[in-house]
Amino acid sequence: MEVLCARKIRYICAMLEEKKPSKTSLEELGEFALIDQLTKAATTAMPSTVHGIGDDAAVLNHDGETVVSTDMLIEGVHFDLGYMPLKHLGYKAVVVNLSDIYAMGAQATQILVSIAVSNRFTLEAIEELYAGIHLACKTYGVDLVGGDTTSSKQGLQLSVTALGKAPKTGAVLRSGANDNDLLVVSGDLGAAYMGLQVLARENEVFKVNPNHKPDLEPYTYLVERQLKPEARKDIVGLLEALEVIPTAMIDISDGLSSEILHLCQKSEVGCRLYEDKIPLDPQFISVCEEFNVDSTTLALSGGEDYELLFTVKQEDFDKIKGNPNLSVIGHMTTKGDGAHLVTRGDEVIPLKAQGWKAF
Repeated sequence: MEVLCARKIRYICAMLEEKKPSKTSLEELGEFALIDQLTKAATTAMPSTVHGIGDDAAVLNHDGETVVSTDMLIEGVHFDLGYMPLKHLGYKAVVVNLSDIYAMGAQATQILVSIAVSNRFTLEAIEELYAGIHLACKTYGVDLVGGDTTSSKQGLQLSVTALGKAPKTGAVLRSGANDNDLLVVSGDLGAAYMGLQVLARENEVFKVNPNHKPDLEPYTYLVERQLKPEARKDIVGLLEALEVIPTAMIDISDGLSSEILHLCQKSEVGCRLYEDKIPLDPQFISVCEEFNVDSTTLALSGGEDYELLFTVKQEDFDKIKGNPNLSVIGHMTTKGDGAHLVTRGDEVIPLKAQGWKAF
């Protein structure tokens, strides 16, 4: 599989040091020619795609439940092109939407992409954005079947809508957790937020000294988690292979504590989360020490991990224990008990939602 430039640190450094010269004007090209140019690489492979790009609407044929999710990414709010390469942005815009589909226990099948661009962007720049979109589609096996393009006075804006097919047992909702269910998370937490802090720091140094050449090698994993996150399609397949049906599930976009509270609210239960069970990458822990910040706080509140957080029945523990992709981090309790963090020192403190807030 082609690897994006998050692993090619030199390219990221170059993005911090210089801007590409203007080339083909979008005004000169026109909307319809732009659409043709951006979508010529889109192919369809899903059996459920009857008709893709080229008509007033895409035509899909799904047997059973279809799940749909949409997200917007706004320049200056969700991303900074000072350190976010356009190809990474296109890839990430797709991934964050697919993550919502997998959080329903579903398989993603199609996406629609709408963009609004200002006249500072050239055709070549937008093609770079779409190169990331097409790569994400190829990587996750989804079809790009439509969207829209328009002008913007506020820079770059993207809206991605993702569709998927729920399993025969039905989509996994946030509202199915029960008292005594185990709380499980995939992967590790906090690294994406810490990667953002590293990039922001280096960008500020560059603004003061344009000759500065950042050394991002010690932060490779963190930077990649921020610039090129991956949706956990594999976890949906893993749970199916293990014959484990989650009782409730959500993806971690706004921070672990926020997502736990969403599960508790929708399922009308409480929770005990154990600090010493939260999975943290060694590089994340090391850089937290460098920045003099608390690793647990960032793991709880950082966001953009796009891992899956879910609950399972206690009798499923033997099926998931020891799996390197999964960590049991707590258990659900009665609603009256509330949601709490049990610290390494056995102190019990209320969980608070301190992650991303849209407004």
